[in-house]
Amino acid sequence: MPILTINPATGARLRAYREHTARETDAALRRAGRAFADWRALTFTQRAQHLRAVARELRRKASRHAAQITAEMGKPASQALAEVGKCALNCDYFAANAARFLADERPDGAPAHRYVAYVPLGVVLAIEPWNFPFWQVFRAAAPALMAGNTMVLKHASNVTGCALAIERVFTRAGAPRGVFQTLVVDGARAERLVADHRVAMVTLTGSTEVGRRVAARAGAAMKKGVFELGGSDAYVILADADIARAAELCAESRLYNTGQSCVAAKRFVVAQSVLRKFEAALVERLGARTAGDPRDPATQLGPLARADLRDELHSQVRRAVRAGARLLLGGRLPRGPGWFYPATVLTDVRPGMAAFDEELFGPVAAIVPARDEAEAIRLANLTPFGLGAGVFTRDRRRGERIAREHLEAGNAFVNEFVRSHPALPFGGIKASGHGRELGARGIREFTNVKVIGVR
Repeated sequence: MPILTINPATGARLRAYREHTARETDAALRRAGRAFADWRALTFTQRAQHLRAVARELRRKASRHAAQITAEMGKPASQALAEVGKCALNCDYFAANAARFLADERPDGAPAHRYVAYVPLGVVLAIEPWNFPFWQVFRAAAPALMAGNTMVLKHASNVTGCALAIERVFTRAGAPRGVFQTLVVDGARAERLVADHRVAMVTLTGSTEVGRRVAARAGAAMKKGVFELGGSDAYVILADADIARAAELCAESRLYNTGQSCVAAKRFVVAQSVLRKFEAALVERLGARTAGDPRDPATQLGPLARADLRDELHSQVRRAVRAGARLLLGGRLPRGPGWFYPATVLTDVRPGMAAFDEELFGPVAAIVPARDEAEAIRLANLTPFGLGAGVFTRDRRRGERIAREHLEAGNAFVNEFVRSHPALPFGGIKASGHGRELGARGIREFTNVKVIGVR
């Protein structure tokens, strides 16, 4: 069966791709294994030269790559261009810092003849999602490759064009053959590859359901893995918050990438005394966001990436309303082509409702009333997920205490929305996964932390 890509803004077919055969997949893994022997032997400086060339190639054709992202998954053009730029920045960052991050260490108190070395593992299988079709790949690829590994990518099928474009970036940048390859295979075949003896570790970003299956396979095969999965991030709005600023930042976080982000703000837990004021401010700001053709630079809200995603989101909204939530904005399926969904605000959302218990992967905000700080923290943590969280308060020390000690997440921010940065480790806890990418800790995930003793 061919793999089809569809333009989510129009519903029109873009292209059909032929899957790689079992023989072609096997050949790709052999190439990756052979390339590893030579790639790991390069110095950090030599590998960095290749990664910097990849960054230059990304920037050279940034507009073309951004257009591919917009065509295949509907990301607004300005955001797609920013995504490509962030990928280039990530390559440059790890090219500049990998040697320092992976330098040999002799911890205090260790015997003088022993030290810690960070050595590459081998072939990394990356299983990546469609919502940030370039960034998710480069978030893992830049540190993994600079650590001395090679990589094979299984991307989401609806962004197959992006996956093949990324492979061409490496080829045009002059990377050695086999260092980075894209496999055009379905999810079931990719999951089976986890147990292949030629795969040393797996990194996956995606849904919790898929992550559990792949993590189980990796565990059974005793393979190392990094898993960044779903999220239902809660932002706590305390009574002393700057409501106008909180609403603006919450709106930006909720609607970025049309709300299709694991680490986007999804539940807004608001102190009862400022609830109505926050409702009005958030409705105003979400309602002002411009929806339309994602190719238009002025568009802030594009379509959802697939028809089934829109159907599920609308079902969640309807179920929440039937359970007692109030609809303040949106919530109705628009007419016309494409898989658009309006910016939507639900309030009086409580545990047991779909909008509270489930991940809302689209432009729907769920406002949750709370009596006080203690109840707000309890409600924020009342989720199986633990990727990101936030708190808004004019008292920075109070906010830091809540973020540091009470919010159960891998990322907890005060008076700003959660986003990743190449220098800082990124990942979650609970059903949002385990392991980290980015920063010094992230690159070390792609290594064997090896103790060497020499007398």
